Order: sequence, then C-alpha cells, then structure tokens
Amino acid sequence: MHWRIITVGKPALPWARLGLEDYLYRLRRVARVEHIVVKEGPREQVEAQLLQASVESLRIILDERGKAYRSLDLARWIEQKDIQGTKRASLIIGGADGHSATFRQQADECWTLSSFTLQHEIALVVLAEQLYRAYSILRKEPYHRE
Repeated sequence: MHWRIITVGKPALPWARLGLEDYLYRLRRVARVEHIVVKEGPREQVEAQLLQASVESLRIILDERGKAYRSLDLARWIEQKDIQGTKRASLIIGGADGHSATFRQQADECWTLSSFTLQHEIALVVLAEQLYRAYSILRKEPYHRE
C-alpha cells in the first residue's frame, strides 16, 4: 500500500522534524510512504487542499473523536487492507483549528492517536512511529514487545 501522510505546514520543531525523518526512513524500507505538506490558511482553503492531496485514496483523518486502535489492531488493519487490494491510504492531520464536521464526514475513516488533543507536530511523529511499529509487527521483528 502507498501511504500519504498529509499535514498542514512543515514541522517547525527541530526534534519533531528529526523524529519524522527517522521514522520515514525506517518506514520506506518496508512500505511506500510520502509526506505531503499543504499550506496553512483559512480552514476552508486548507480542507480543499487536503481533499486534493488525498484524491484517489482511502481518506483517514486523525481527530481526537476518532476510533482508537491498539498497535496490534493497526497491524491487522493494514494486513486486511492489503488483502483487499487497497492501493493508497491518506492519513490526514489537520492544523491548529482541527477538522470541520463536514470534513470529518467526507473521510472514509476517522482515527485517534489519543483521547488528548495533540499538537499536530507531536501527532505526526506518533503516527509515523505507529505505522513503523505496525509494519514491524507484520514482519515479526522484535521492535514491538507485547
């Protein structure tokens, strides 16, 4: 599956940028993944850019009201989508204003990384790490311990 991680704005915090680079490097050894950045602006314009960037893919938005997955569940979800032939999945992290109700309704799925509201750069690093963890589970590598 080809993953698109779509965010509003580039990570500005140096540690977040380094964390993202590290996990994207690891992920690219086992999956196709790209990070797409859309420009910040009014929510309507941002959401239009997010929709355009996620065209022809399974749209998954990250929001604190979404469905929570355990790491093992995410690995099984990926395995099922691969079996079903899903070609592309877009993981969409909003900006400071989050996602509108209308935008959430346009998504195929809505996930949460935490019941806390996470700053978007933190969410980006956590998401990349969890994708990497899911693939390490599928490959039966020792990264995940349970």
